[in-house]
Amino acid sequence: MIPYAVILIIGSLTGSTTVYYLFVLIGLAYWVYTRWYLGGQGQSLGKRVVGIRLVSEETGQPIGTLNAFLRDICHFVDSVICLVGYLFPLWDPKRQTLADKIMKTVVIPA
Repeated sequence: MIPYAVILIIGSLTGSTTVYYLFVLIGLAYWVYTRWYLGGQGQSLGKRVVGIRLVSEETGQPIGTLNAFLRDICHFVDSVICLVGYLFPLWDPKRQTLADKIMKTVVIPA
């Protein structure tokens, strides 16, 4: 989120609407690349920094771009119940959020 926010702030500081929207598109491209492409390969930039990987619970392999996208959609379930779904890893033995349970994914040490 931080790099995305920085891109948007730089775009807004230019004062030009055209440049701002260009930076919004660059930010969205960055978001898609890191969350869905790299995340689908097992490690987004954030996961790489903290040394964790996202894999399928059943196969132990990276989940792919489409499933990373679907997992992000499933995070809506985590947030719709007052963000409690994001707290599930605190007491779940597999440390899964509700989205992870739906998509059958686990986050493991890299």
